[in-house]
Amino acid sequence: MARLDAALARFSAALDLLEAKLEERGEHTVPAEIGVELSELRQERDHLLARLTILEEESSTLAGVSEAVETRLDGAIAEIRAVLGRG
Repeated sequence: MARLDAALARFSAALDLLEAKLEERGEHTVPAEIGVELSELRQERDHLLARLTILEEESSTLAGVSEAVETRLDGAIAEIRAVLGRG
């Protein structure tokens, strides 16, 4: 997830830099082509951020399930060893 977070941060920074450079050049009105592309890029960024949030939640849920399974397996192994007299 850290790589995706970093990529999204770079993506957002690039969009911000592009807008700033256009403003520096005195282009207060962005050419139609660039405006459409910027809008699409912003939508893609927003979509990726939403997807990242979902994936982070799923990852957290899976980590909890994995921990519960590990605990149960450790308990089962301990019981089996006790039954076998290796406890």
